[in-house]
Amino acid sequence: MNIIVYTTCPDPETARAISRKVVEQRLAACVHSHPAGTSVFEWEGRIEEDAEILLMIKTKEKLYQPLEAAILAAHPYDVPEIIAVSIDQGLAPYLRWIDHLD
Repeated sequence: MNIIVYTTCPDPETARAISRKVVEQRLAACVHSHPAGTSVFEWEGRIEEDAEILLMIKTKEKLYQPLEAAILAAHPYDVPEIIAVSIDQGLAPYLRWIDHLD
């Protein structure tokens, strides 16, 4: 099954490093970066507001664990957002292209 893994990064350098790392290690077929979003969240009892970059990482479910480990190893946050969702439908040729990770 194909999945999309979402993570947020504090700056373009971190986003670029994680993106390149996971594609080079064949843990992702593609990473799409969405810059300049703002996150509002509670952390350690305070309300925080930070600009973040959202990464959409297209991969296979069986690669999730090593992908998560690669993100954690390169991520500066103590508890980074790492969320995986199933791709239930999509353009068949694109979904087959993700399968090249096998």
